[in-house]
Amino acid sequence: MHVHILGICGTFMGSLAVLAKELGHQVSGSDANVYPPMSTQLEQQGISLIEGYDPAQLDPAPDMIIVGNAMTRGNPCVEFMLERGLPYTSGPQWLSDNLLRDKWVLAVAGTHGKTTTATMLAWLLQHAGMAPGFLIGGVPKNFDRSARVGESPFFVIEADEYDTAFFDKRSKFVHYHPRTLILNNLEFDHGDIFDDLAAIQRQFHHVVRIVPANGQVIMPAGVESLEQVIAQGCWTPVVKTSVSDEALLNSDAEWQARLIKADGSEFAVLHRGEEVGIVRWNMTGLHSVNNGLMALVAARHVGVQVAHAIEGLCNFGGVKRRMELIGEVAGIRVYDDFAHHPTAIETTLQGVRAQVGDAPVIAVIEPRSNTMRMGIHRQQLAQSAGLADRVFWYQPAGLDWSLQDVVDSCVNPAVLARKTDDIIDELVASAQPGSHIVIMSNGGFDGIHTRLVKALQQKWG
Repeated sequence: MHVHILGICGTFMGSLAVLAKELGHQVSGSDANVYPPMSTQLEQQGISLIEGYDPAQLDPAPDMIIVGNAMTRGNPCVEFMLERGLPYTSGPQWLSDNLLRDKWVLAVAGTHGKTTTATMLAWLLQHAGMAPGFLIGGVPKNFDRSARVGESPFFVIEADEYDTAFFDKRSKFVHYHPRTLILNNLEFDHGDIFDDLAAIQRQFHHVVRIVPANGQVIMPAGVESLEQVIAQGCWTPVVKTSVSDEALLNSDAEWQARLIKADGSEFAVLHRGEEVGIVRWNMTGLHSVNNGLMALVAARHVGVQVAHAIEGLCNFGGVKRRMELIGEVAGIRVYDDFAHHPTAIETTLQGVRAQVGDAPVIAVIEPRSNTMRMGIHRQQLAQSAGLADRVFWYQPAGLDWSLQDVVDSCVNPAVLARKTDDIIDELVASAQPGSHIVIMSNGGFDGIHTRLVKALQQKWG
């Protein structure tokens, strides 16, 4: 079967393309913007990419068109598809119909940490010899691809609450029918499709309602927004977790992580108050510890021994674009991070600060998500970057409000930039050995990461 994917370079759709190819289908696709790492992965898989949405790509017609949720009425390919009556479906529906129906699905939902936690979970199952399938909205370092069918009944999926398609406004994750469900956290986001937090909570409850009674829901203790979801009705055992640097941990949590090192690089795992092992790994930050504990509990639900899970976390390699070290020149480190929500920005910088101490931390931030474009989180942005010694706020095209108010509200030195060339020039001129430059965006950011490393190399040799 020839499957053609509209919006193929999105993190979900790109991973779906890899699965379709592995299942034996001929796969092609198109997107308006093509950039690494997803475009590189697709090309390596031998998947044909087309830039733009010229309807000629649908003639001759493929056997099935999978429509990404970024596609809207008015898109030339969408209009051609509808006018000609060509067969089409959404990515989540295609995945459910063609792969997930007979799988034990372990789904990772939440506002933050979905990609990292899903990657950790897939790796823990792999480390235990279970050869899981997975679909992750990023490129994991412990695997050579972001998705695979797997060789066992188990399938790990990053379960996004974003809507499915222009013709199906339910959240993606309701299509996955999970048996093990992680609810990592829940805050207001995706203001382009949700009116308020309650609207997101309704979608979260939709997925909670379809977890079977012999399944498991895993969530952090004491998170009011998630407790309200469960209070709407839950027919599945709920296991709670907590993370703390205190000796006295949350008594409502069956599983606990107690920090041994403040940066989160070493922590003890406790079950019902009894220490069962210690994780020493390369990750940092409370959010990373939370993600790791969630993954460990979910892995245990499908039979992974705690000792094996802890050993797996100690060998976890991370995910591309999640505090990924892009390069180091003369002691100046440049990182790429996907953070695009105030909480994600803050927790990322907390992890960096805990790791590097008083060393200079420079944040370069592009607020480009749909929610950011609407200005919904603008009041929290200045505070979110407070742990950086200096912040460059980049005003991207399409952002309908000025970042100047954010810059003016920062308690640390902040700069408003409208050209990436200007940011690079200033960083090359001012960054000193020992500095940590953290670049945060959920897009390609004009290739600033590699361009900065090259410019630093030219200066420092």
